[in-house]
Amino acid sequence: MKFLSKIMLQAGRYFEKDGPLARWYPLYEAFDSFLFGSNQTTKIAPHIRDSIDLKRIMTTVLIALLPCTLMAMWNTGYQANMVIEAMALAGPDGWRGAIMSLVGYDPSSLLSNFLHGALYFLPIYIVTMAVGSFWEGVFNLVRGHEFSEAFLVTGLLFTLTLPATIPLWQVAVGVSFGLIFAKEVFGGVGRNFINPALASRAFLYFAYPAQMTGDMIWTAVDGVSGATALAQFAAAQPGQVMASINVTWAQTFLGTISGSMGETSTLACLVGAVILLITRIAPWRVMASTLLGAMICASFYYFSGSDINPLWAIPPHWHLVLGGFAFGLVFMATDPVSAAHTHPGQWMYGLLVGVLAIMIRVSNPAFPEGVMLAIILGNVFAPLFDYFVIQANIKRRMLRHG
Repeated sequence: MKFLSKIMLQAGRYFEKDGPLARWYPLYEAFDSFLFGSNQTTKIAPHIRDSIDLKRIMTTVLIALLPCTLMAMWNTGYQANMVIEAMALAGPDGWRGAIMSLVGYDPSSLLSNFLHGALYFLPIYIVTMAVGSFWEGVFNLVRGHEFSEAFLVTGLLFTLTLPATIPLWQVAVGVSFGLIFAKEVFGGVGRNFINPALASRAFLYFAYPAQMTGDMIWTAVDGVSGATALAQFAAAQPGQVMASINVTWAQTFLGTISGSMGETSTLACLVGAVILLITRIAPWRVMASTLLGAMICASFYYFSGSDINPLWAIPPHWHLVLGGFAFGLVFMATDPVSAAHTHPGQWMYGLLVGVLAIMIRVSNPAFPEGVMLAIILGNVFAPLFDYFVIQANIKRRMLRHG
């Protein structure tokens, strides 16, 4: 590695400000930083609170996302293999079928489940990273900015929020929209006011609802429906809500259910939360207040009751394991750029996100997954919360010293 480091150091002279390859410095810096790290610290939001470098932050988040990523691949294959075995169906056609013919479609086989799921997860992730890296490269070269590891996190978050059957061209369109219109137009890393991964997901949600909602998209087997737990609750008859669902709370907690690839397992999200809290990468106030807001709102609906909307009858503890609530709470709401930064602001921001997530989910069945929209709305209000907190602090100090 010392030999390679010496080569990179010598090559770096050509990429310096007055060097013949100065225009391409962002590409050189990205490769050098990837191999050897960086001794530079950030000077802008969101990492100005200490000397921690951006690479270490993003690496920690990627490690925290690893349980959800592994679960995404295993559960996608598990759900498909269960259907194939139970209905005596043939496996997928084409290259996926050729690969799976080597190990079969056994839902009790760890290898079979993991490999089958990876054949759907990895193409989506590769397209996300390829298209996203292209746009990052274009804007960084035009602006002369350094490449950031932040997109590694954004790309993985976006992939984990998608169904396994989404067309790859829509993946490319979605990540392009999120990066360009939610990040780069505002100046790039540290300047986006909403989470780019959520913006990409929201764009696909509204632009291509047939490929993002419904019963036919969650199981990676053609022509087979697999309703999510939330969809089963929404379709229940009043008074028969709990009897209408065919999964247990333990199954939803573990994540062995249909849903977006990386959002089904609350347990995997909790492992990630522990990592982020121990390393102090994610603000615990945002997690705690989001959880509190969700429980308050869910309890209100549950104890108020409704003769029309079956979602009102969902017990509060079920909301914690349904849909993408746990994933959004741990990895999306805590985004250090788009979340509130002041301590009181984080409490207000989290409460807003938690309340809105359940309110949208329960009150409007047309949007059964309210977490995504709640966090985006929270991102919009986060600067306002910080502004009021800062102004209150200024007034208090002026009165004290006036």
